[in-house]
Amino acid sequence: MRKALIVGIDHYDAISPLSGCVNDAHSVKAAIERNADGTLNFPAPHVLTGTSPTQGVSKKDLKDAVRQLFADDSEIALFYFAGHGYIEDTGGFLCASDCTTGDDGLALSEVMTLANSSRARNKVIILDSCHSGVAGNRSMVAGQGQAEISDGVTILTASTAEQYSYEAPGGGAGVFTSLFVDALNGAAANLVGDITPGSVYAHVDQSLGPWAQRPVFKTNVKTFVSLRKAEPPISLTDLQALTRHFPTPDVNFRLDPSFEPERSPEQATDSSIPQPDPVNNATFAVLQKYVKVNLARPVDAPHMWHAAMQSKSCELTVLGQHYWKLVNKGLI
Repeated sequence: MRKALIVGIDHYDAISPLSGCVNDAHSVKAAIERNADGTLNFPAPHVLTGTSPTQGVSKKDLKDAVRQLFADDSEIALFYFAGHGYIEDTGGFLCASDCTTGDDGLALSEVMTLANSSRARNKVIILDSCHSGVAGNRSMVAGQGQAEISDGVTILTASTAEQYSYEAPGGGAGVFTSLFVDALNGAAANLVGDITPGSVYAHVDQSLGPWAQRPVFKTNVKTFVSLRKAEPPISLTDLQALTRHFPTPDVNFRLDPSFEPERSPEQATDSSIPQPDPVNNATFAVLQKYVKVNLARPVDAPHMWHAAMQSKSCELTVLGQHYWKLVNKGLI
């Protein structure tokens, strides 16, 4: 069982309203509810949105929902929050619609207590709120504290404890959540289509400059769980064929013109050039897929076409050798 609680709050009774958090919540729901192939990923995510004085999210509702999320032994319990955040010397808070001062919101220490004590195997907390990087800190002293997270907990936040979380240009969405949704939609997928918290963080981190808000990543896991399955850029069958085409990870695959099905009219009538071979053409198509996803590259040639027509070779890249070893060990 995979459970998700998604919260987006634009309306606040006493503090300044926001404009993109509800949109962000719906974008996250749309991204995680199903995998790329249409299969259910997080069935029926629980969504709380604060949109108006009559449709707000109270602190009680927020805390009750977080408690319910972490109450059982689900495979993954994922909590996403977009809204105001607040910090003081006693710690950080997630602001509900009925907050008046900020420190009357849901304390991040309470969220962490519920997550740390949860029987869920993987607890993933994703916060797009100001000062959210304080989450998981045991104490606050001059803005710093010791991280304290139990086994299976991962925290990914939009900014550090000292920073604000900003909307994307044009408004209507948060900078962090826009990148988070891009990552879920495939930008952070590996070659088998898995999107993990670590790959999401890498995508967000690479997309933000050194002077922008900085995401924070804290985790205490032995292996990363997949948050979503994207469409893999190469089929599993072709990926598993790495060890068949390359008997060792450092071998060069010798090519000749019979591997290339396309040639110029002059080459087609040149009897000194071997004709295309259907079996070699099929192998060459797979090798070209490897090149496309940076698993292989032509040797001493600008393109695979040249490598074949000039009887050169191709070799595995460092990434290709990594996946070769995974296939060879039966891990893929």
